[in-house]
Amino acid sequence: MASAEEVWGAADLVCKVKEPVADEYPLLRQGQILFAYLHLAADPAGTRALLGAGTTAIAYETVRGRDGGLPLLAPMSQVAGRLATQVGAHYLLRSAGGAGVLLGGVPGTLPGRVVVLGGGTVGRHAAEIAVGLRADVTVLDLSLDVLDDLDRRFDGRVRTVASTPYAVEQAVLAADLVVGAVLVAGARAPRLVSTELVGRMRPGSVLVDVAVDQGGCFEATRPTTHDDPVFRVAGSTFYCVANMPGVVPVTSTHALTSATLPYLARLADRGRDALDDRGLRAGLTAHRGALTSQAVADAHGMASTPVDDALAD
Repeated sequence: MASAEEVWGAADLVCKVKEPVADEYPLLRQGQILFAYLHLAADPAGTRALLGAGTTAIAYETVRGRDGGLPLLAPMSQVAGRLATQVGAHYLLRSAGGAGVLLGGVPGTLPGRVVVLGGGTVGRHAAEIAVGLRADVTVLDLSLDVLDDLDRRFDGRVRTVASTPYAVEQAVLAADLVVGAVLVAGARAPRLVSTELVGRMRPGSVLVDVAVDQGGCFEATRPTTHDDPVFRVAGSTFYCVANMPGVVPVTSTHALTSATLPYLARLADRGRDALDDRGLRAGLTAHRGALTSQAVADAHGMASTPVDDALAD
């Protein structure tokens, strides 16, 4: 079996799920295409490594579909959204350090309160599972169109609220479970929940930050692993696993492979010329030392180069 060094050294196209780790930085090189989730807005070291190596890096999370959506981010967002409510329900158990709340309640009791910050793919799927468990669900989002769609999708069973700092504060203070599901494609996630606010939450409450790959939308967020997934802040439990879908690898692999295979086949067949496809071109993040993502450049205070200029060079 070939070693990692041999694979990286021989391959013109490397496809992987997670961004390169530090041990892989020395293996990056110019003339090679890397196709993976990159999340560089929260990873200055990885950004510098890719630029220094001159690698052509295409980020799954910013490839666009014909409808303008994010087809390679959607499958993992769906998995992570559904998992977020499941793991939140688990850590609300008293045996897991939670408040001892059953999200669905039983007749004669109040259901648990679930607050979802962000009504995109992650938020919608987190809400679906919470509604299925018969929890009291509130979704906050900046877009009134998104909230209108959620209201119709759930037939009024989900409370929809326009997101403001005051609305977030009031919802979080009343919550048993908060799911951070905010996405700004390719950019760092905005921080919506301060540590001071967490200190005023209900004892035993749970916060699941699905946005951890993009830096997290809770101030106290730090990446955790499946082996050690949670930590305590004040009286609350934080779940911030940076690769949530990895805990259900069979489902995740089938979902992601189905989405990525058409793009991967195009890259394997045509190499860099496949970037004439506007969807793939939207995913181009770095090329021959040029940073082509404005969102990543803004996150790290770097200069960016227009994609057309980078490819022309």
